[in-house]
Amino acid sequence: MVLRVLDALAAVGAAPVVVVVGHGAAQVREAVWAEAPHADRLVFATQPAQLGTGDAVRAGLSELDGLHARAHRASDLASCGDTQRQFAIEGAASVDVPMRDVLVVPGDTPLLRAATLERLIAERRSVDAAASLLTAHVADPTGYGRIVRDGTGLAIVEQRDATPSRAQIDEINAGVYCFDAVKLRRVLPQLRTANAASEYYLTDAISLLARSGEPITAMALDDASEALGVNSPDQLAACEAALVARTSCSAQMP
Repeated sequence: MVLRVLDALAAVGAAPVVVVVGHGAAQVREAVWAEAPHADRLVFATQPAQLGTGDAVRAGLSELDGLHARAHRASDLASCGDTQRQFAIEGAASVDVPMRDVLVVPGDTPLLRAATLERLIAERRSVDAAASLLTAHVADPTGYGRIVRDGTGLAIVEQRDATPSRAQIDEINAGVYCFDAVKLRRVLPQLRTANAASEYYLTDAISLLARSGEPITAMALDDASEALGVNSPDQLAACEAALVARTSCSAQMP
């Protein structure tokens, strides 16, 4: 499943790609290394305790920081002579490459299209937003964060934290974001666990940015099936059915 997500990221040229792993980390690494496109672009970060999506993103960015630091050290060693040359070349590719965008994509959204990611990146850059996120209108929003739009801007309220009235909202958060890298780093340390799950919600980063006056945009999916995640056998069956329908439709096109 994660391989389909990695296919989409490879198609938009995302690099490096950080795969955050927790439970079953060794098995995930082995499977992904063996099958992923452009495995040379992959970096793995470990989230020792499952403390939420915000914590996962912090783990990923921390691994990227370490990658860049190692690359800079490798670049320095490259100037010291040929005896260090091989080690230096291994890490030099990312030296001094500014990180403009941070894409955050769940590993269980196998129907997400590369074209959608390209549109999301273009959306954020077009208005220099602090963040742009994907949403979808669905018949049954159970389990998803709801998109709340009011006078204070845009916010995402998770299922277990939603009031009965907000639980009726049919616009959901797809869990796919494009952040301005600098602004994301600024708000991540402000995340707190004051919620029903006692987790660090990445969705709170959206609220923090919005409350500070930063522009946030939301892009609704034309095909809501792209937002389908898989956390149960029923959801897996729904994804498989949507994929079969998509494949059949593509085959019938001239």
